[in-house]
Amino acid sequence: MRHTLIALAALTCAAAQAQPAAAPAASAPAYDTAANYTKYEYKIPARDGKKLFTVVYVPKDAARDASKTYPFLMVRTPYSCGPYGVDRDGVRRLAPSEAFLKAGYIFVCQDVRGRYMSEGKFVEMTPHIANKKSKNDVDESSDTHDSVQWLLDHVKGHNGKLGLWGISYPGFYTAASIIDSHPAIKAASPQAPIADYFMRDDGYHGGGLMLVHNYSFFTGYKLQDNPTVGPKGSVPFDYNSRDGYDYFLKLGNLANIQKSFEVDGKKGARNPYFDELVNNDTYNEHWKARAIPPHLKGIKAAVLTVGGWFDAEDLAGPLSVYKHIKAQNPGTTNQLVMGPWVHGGWVRSVGKSLGQINFAQNNTEFFQKNIVFPFFEQHLRGAADAKLPEAYVFETGTNVWRQYAAWPPEQAKPKTLYFQAEGKLSFTAPTAASTAFDQYISDPNKPVPFVGYTALTMPQEYMVSDQRFAATRPDVLVYQTEELEEDVTVAGPVGAKLFVSTSGTDSDWVVKLIDVHPPEAGEAPMGRGTGAPSDPETPKSNFGGFQQLVRGDPLRGRFRNSFEKPEAMVPGKVEAISFDLPDVNHTFRRGHRIMVQVQSSWFPLIDRNPQSFVRIRDAKPEDFKAATQKVFRSGAQASGLVLRVID
Repeated sequence: MRHTLIALAALTCAAAQAQPAAAPAASAPAYDTAANYTKYEYKIPARDGKKLFTVVYVPKDAARDASKTYPFLMVRTPYSCGPYGVDRDGVRRLAPSEAFLKAGYIFVCQDVRGRYMSEGKFVEMTPHIANKKSKNDVDESSDTHDSVQWLLDHVKGHNGKLGLWGISYPGFYTAASIIDSHPAIKAASPQAPIADYFMRDDGYHGGGLMLVHNYSFFTGYKLQDNPTVGPKGSVPFDYNSRDGYDYFLKLGNLANIQKSFEVDGKKGARNPYFDELVNNDTYNEHWKARAIPPHLKGIKAAVLTVGGWFDAEDLAGPLSVYKHIKAQNPGTTNQLVMGPWVHGGWVRSVGKSLGQINFAQNNTEFFQKNIVFPFFEQHLRGAADAKLPEAYVFETGTNVWRQYAAWPPEQAKPKTLYFQAEGKLSFTAPTAASTAFDQYISDPNKPVPFVGYTALTMPQEYMVSDQRFAATRPDVLVYQTEELEEDVTVAGPVGAKLFVSTSGTDSDWVVKLIDVHPPEAGEAPMGRGTGAPSDPETPKSNFGGFQQLVRGDPLRGRFRNSFEKPEAMVPGKVEAISFDLPDVNHTFRRGHRIMVQVQSSWFPLIDRNPQSFVRIRDAKPEDFKAATQKVFRSGAQASGLVLRVID
C-alpha cells in the first residue's frame, strides 16, 4: 500500500484510480473526456444485502448508436471512487493510459466493502472463503461476481466482456476478484498487487517490520464511519522532525511508536490498523487467512501481472501472483511484466531513471503502447493477438527488454558467489579447511541507516541508492570481486546462504547485493575553477565508484527455522541461515565489480532488533544490547550468495 506521508502513502497505493493517465504530447490537445463519456453512480446490492457504491462512465456513442458496444474496464479500490457526484468527472483516473479513453471502454470504479460510500465492514486483506455456506459468506470474489452480473443486467451498450485492473491494494482486489471468476471477466491485470502481507510484501520482510513505510502510510489510512465521501481536505501528519532515523530512535520500542499517531487532531493516539500489524508479529492464522496466493484457483480470465524491479512496497507480490496462477491454473493465459519502475511507476512516471541510475528510454510509454493496451484490446475487444511472451522483463545494467518463456528463465543456472579472506568475493569455493570468519559489533542503539542522507519517510530511490556510506562503517562487512572481465547476467531470486553466530540471543542478518561502477564512471570530479574569481561551489557527488544497490533484504534470526515459531539463537553457536532476496534481472557489466554487504540493522526501514530474545514490541531499553556477529567463510561453513546466472 502506500510516501511525503499520506500524500505519497495513500496516493501511491491508489495509483490505479487516483493518478491520471499519462499526458499526451504537449502539441496535442487534451482528450475531452466530458464530451465523450457520461457518468452514472449506482449502489449495487451484494448477496448479503450490503450495497457497494459504483461509478460507471459510458461512452456517449453507446447512447447515440445502439449497434456500438464496448467492454467494461473495472477498478475496485479502498481509496475512494471520488470525485462523487454525477456532474464531477474523474474518468481519467480509471484508464491505464489515454489510449483506453480514445478507444472507448465502459469504465467502472467500485468502493470496496466498508470503504467510503460502500456499506459493510472493511477487513484488511479480505480473507478468501473457499467454501461459502450461506449468503453471508462474502469475500472479494463474491462481491465482484455479484457486481459484474448487476452491470451486465443494468448497464446498456456493453459487449458482454469485462476486464479488471488496479495498482497496489487495488491490485490485490484485482487478483482476489478473479478467483472462481465470473465468466464475463475475460482479462485481468493485477499490478503491484499485495499478495501476502507478512511474506516480503508491505508488512514484514524476513520477519522484520517495514517500519518507516507502514508508519507513514498509517498516519493517513484510518478507520472510517461509512458511507462517507471522506474528508474535504487532509492535513499532513506532523512529525515535528525532518529526520526519520532520529524520530524513530527517540520514540524507542514499537509499543511507544504505536502510541504516537494523531486522530482528530489529538496526538498520542493509536491506529488500529497499525496495531494489528505490529501485534501480529509472527506468521500466524491472521496472516495465513489473508494470504491470497494459495486461493488463486478457478481463474478463467487471461492475466497480465505487472510489477517494478524497484517497487519498495510490493515487489514480491507480482512475482508470487504470477507463480501461483501458473501452478494452480494450467491452460490459463498467464503473463508477467517487470520493468524498471518504482511502485506504480508505469502509470505516473516516465520510467527513464531512478535517482542517479539511468534506464535510457521512456519505458512507461513502451509498456502502455506495446503491452498493456494490446493485451486488453485482444481479450476484451477481439483485436489482433498481442503476441506477448509469458515473461516480458526489463534487464537493468544493459537497459534492454527481454522476452522469456517463463520466469525465472530456464537458462539461468545457479552459481554460488563465495565470501573470501580480505574482503574478496569469488565464484570459486574457498579452499581453506580451517575455521575462518569475519566479525563486527552490532549496536541496536546505533543502527546502520538504510540511506546515506537524511530522510523522513521511505525514499523510493533507496532501492538503487549509493552504498558507499555503509561500506565505511565498522558494523558492515564488505566483500567484492575483482573487476569483471565479462558481463554477468543474474535472473531470478538471490539466495543468501550464511553460516553465522552471535553473542546475543537474536539478530537480524541483512544482505545486500551491489553493483560497483568503475572509478572513471560518470562526469569527472569538479576541478579547481578558472577565470574570474568566485566563491567555492558545493562539490558534486562523484559517480565514479558508485555502489548501486541491486537488491537487499533481511532475515530476523529468530525466524531462521520457522516464521510461525520463533526460536532464540544460542550465543556463540554457528548456525546455517538461508533465505531468498526478491528476484532481480540485472547485468553486472564488464569493468564493474560485484559487491555483497552484510550487516545487522537497516534503520528505520525495518524496526530495530534488540538482539535479545524478547517480544520486540515490548523490549525495554536494557534489552537493546550490542552483540558480536561472526560470518564464517571456509570449508563446510562457506557463506555466499546463490545467483541464477545466464551465460
